Amino acid sequence: MEGKFYKMCASGNDFIVIDNQDRSLKNPAKVAKELCQRRLSVGADGLLVLEPSKKNDIKMRIFNADGSEAEMCGNGARCAALFCNRVLKFDQTFSMETLAGTIDAVIEKGSVKVKLPDPTDFRDLSPIEVQDGIFYFYFLNTSVPHAVIFEEFLEDISVPVIGREIRHHEHFEPEGTNVNFVRVIDQKTIEIRTYERGVEDETLACGTGATASAIVSALINKCKSPVSVKTKGGEVLTVSFDLHLYNVENVYLEGSAQFVYEGSI
Repeated sequence: MEGKFYKMCASGNDFIVIDNQDRSLKNPAKVAKELCQRRLSVGADGLLVLEPSKKNDIKMRIFNADGSEAEMCGNGARCAALFCNRVLKFDQTFSMETLAGTIDAVIEKGSVKVKLPDPTDFRDLSPIEVQDGIFYFYFLNTSVPHAVIFEEFLEDISVPVIGREIRHHEHFEPEGTNVNFVRVIDQKTIEIRTYERGVEDETLACGTGATASAIVSALINKCKSPVSVKTKGGEVLTVSFDLHLYNVENVYLEGSAQFVYEGSI
């Protein structure tokens, strides 16, 4: 591959962003595996590839560090939205095509807000057994699957170990799941740590994980929208939504996003 790339970050999630509207990048999955390796290459949680869309203003494709293509990434969508506004000169409000459907983006002073598809497949509390014991999880698909586990002492959880076991557990086969460990601070605030599928490790933040954790917290009457979500990296995301019994609509994820640097390969 030869061409220009941008390194971007949103709440501790970092991404390589490539404008591929000319479709010169032929094998983005391979490029993601090569470029996302930390210490050996650019290093990132994932690769965002922007392409023409017949349905929306732009198409965003998301490739995890292992080369797998993801349906959606909340923090990635916010980085892509800022890129489209600053580099491609899009208006402050526009839409992006993803495998999960249309994502509406709003660029506001100091923050980027994206409207996510309505979540699906909520599952009530269920036990799961791993080597470290039995954990009780809720499940929600916020365009990608998320297990949500409430824990009082987050700092005592070995997220890379337990998260990996749950992510690969037969209960979630064949796709696997992302795993969020959540502590409720009050009715408006939660704190989370997330093991991300595709990255295959704990990350500093996960937008769809923050969204799933906030919504599940509301569904079981622990929180009310809007919910402030404190991430592992220390930044706070805001998740807002309309809740009618178990029906969740108008889901928004909001937070900061930054350009880190640009380069060429």
